[in-house]
Amino acid sequence: MGKVIMYATVSVDGFIAKDNDEVGPLFDWMAGGDVPLKENGQIKVTQASYDYVRPYWDEIGVTIAGRHVFDLTGGWDGKPPADIDHVVVVTHRPQPADWDPQAPFHFVSGIEAAMAKAQELAGDRTVEVAAGDVGGQMLAAGLVDEVAMDVAPVILGTGKRYFGTLNAIHLLKDPHVVIQGTRVLHLRYRVRH
Repeated sequence: MGKVIMYATVSVDGFIAKDNDEVGPLFDWMAGGDVPLKENGQIKVTQASYDYVRPYWDEIGVTIAGRHVFDLTGGWDGKPPADIDHVVVVTHRPQPADWDPQAPFHFVSGIEAAMAKAQELAGDRTVEVAAGDVGGQMLAAGLVDEVAMDVAPVILGTGKRYFGTLNAIHLLKDPHVVIQGTRVLHLRYRVRH
């Protein structure tokens, strides 16, 4: 079984989006370099960010996201982001009526069921959990091994928190990854269990 990493780009004051879901300049770092992160060349980062992000993306077998993110992105048009194999959507609602049943998306109710499905699909590859409410719930339940943040030098002031509504103390180990890119600081922490 692979590790479970909670991930998002986050402002220095701990938000992944404004209350209206706008991200403002959080992702400016994905246009701050000259190295294509994907073959289509739409995302260009610095070499330091590429050397960190590309191998991370390649180790992910499944991403777990909440239904709100799925709806907000239009289900990524049925193609998982970052060339990931599968997306598990945590939801209490059925998949959209017009959804392509062949798309590699799996709709499950509850975080435990989502994690079980994701680990089954990922095998020994990494399960990525989108930060926010679902990520915070999984961290609180002891299902997350690492916390990964791409910290953007942006202050949003208010919005949707990286850890969702989590309001308890959870200890992390010292960061084992600290990489500075342009307009971003890549950090990873192991969770203390």
